[in-house]
Amino acid sequence: MSDNTEFNRLFWHSRRGMLELDVLLLPFLNEVYRDLPEEDQARYQKLLECEDTDMFEWFMQRSRPEDPDLQRIVDMILNRVQPD
Repeated sequence: MSDNTEFNRLFWHSRRGMLELDVLLLPFLNEVYRDLPEEDQARYQKLLECEDTDMFEWFMQRSRPEDPDLQRIVDMILNRVQPD
């Protein structure tokens, strides 16, 4: 039950109210998050603490996070929708 409660909390935190972010974060959470190693799950949770405007810039590839952990999770999310 606690896993489900935690997942629901993450789901609501992943809903940003900005379509560009929602279309990246919600499918990633639903389809990938549960299979991530714990370290990457922690990176995703850390990402959710960031400002929407920062995330938007990162996902539009206009800037990059200074934190390498955040850069890793941003890259993972982007690579899912823009495979090389």
